[in-house]
Amino acid sequence: MKDRAQGAMAALAVILAASGAYAGTTSQNVATDTGAPDLFQPPPNLFQLTYGGRSAPGSNNSSTATNTFNIRYDHAVDLPSAWTLTTRFDLPLQAKYTTSPDGLSGQTGAGIGDSDAQAALIDSLNERWAFGFGMRLIAPTGNEGLSSGKWRVMPIVGARYALPEVSSSSYFEPLLRYDASVAGDPTKRNIRNLQFAPMLNIGLPSGWSLTLYPDADIRFNFGDPAPGQTGRWFVPIDVRVTKLLTKGVAISCEVGVPIINDYPVYNFKTQLRLAVFY
Repeated sequence: MKDRAQGAMAALAVILAASGAYAGTTSQNVATDTGAPDLFQPPPNLFQLTYGGRSAPGSNNSSTATNTFNIRYDHAVDLPSAWTLTTRFDLPLQAKYTTSPDGLSGQTGAGIGDSDAQAALIDSLNERWAFGFGMRLIAPTGNEGLSSGKWRVMPIVGARYALPEVSSSSYFEPLLRYDASVAGDPTKRNIRNLQFAPMLNIGLPSGWSLTLYPDADIRFNFGDPAPGQTGRWFVPIDVRVTKLLTKGVAISCEVGVPIINDYPVYNFKTQLRLAVFY
């Protein structure tokens, strides 16, 4: 027992020493940013405009298409001992269209969607490893037909492993989160689903990068069934291509299609993104 305790203390000392040895800052991150999604090495400020569309099954054998213009702002603050506090705010503007089984279609909602705020703590252990955890709060601010009608919390945990053997801007960044409704309209569907992103970013020459699973779109549903659901798993192929235009400005295009669609999140999605970081 004593040997185990001494071993555990020694391991803890190594971890603490490693976390204090690497003092990367958000300002340094700007100099190396490629514009690809990277929660664990954020710049001090990141402003993003995205426009995307997705199609999904609707109720009564209908289908829905949702177009979303999202305004996102991230802010990061350096803390002692290589820790970083990151915050994120989203304001989505949406338009939803429904197509009935007989082929008739029309707009069923347009306006503000559900907004959210997120905070996370990131610890850079060394030049290769970082980990973090946080919480997102999603508020039912959306207009009729665009809101889940629920207050939701989303705990988040993940890690980053740099891959300098591939390129200086390559890394593996798995992220796990759990979306759960906690209050709101009792007539609306209860939300309980586990979300996972085994994100792999590959830095390419000339300011290009290729990202596999940039979003946590792999999901397992524990909550009420969604329209068209036949099982609990949703597993897509999700790919994003990013081009760094200038130091501090990047554009990207993302496409996702399901390979397992038992819990239908979307039949197809695409997104264009403009990112400005400073």
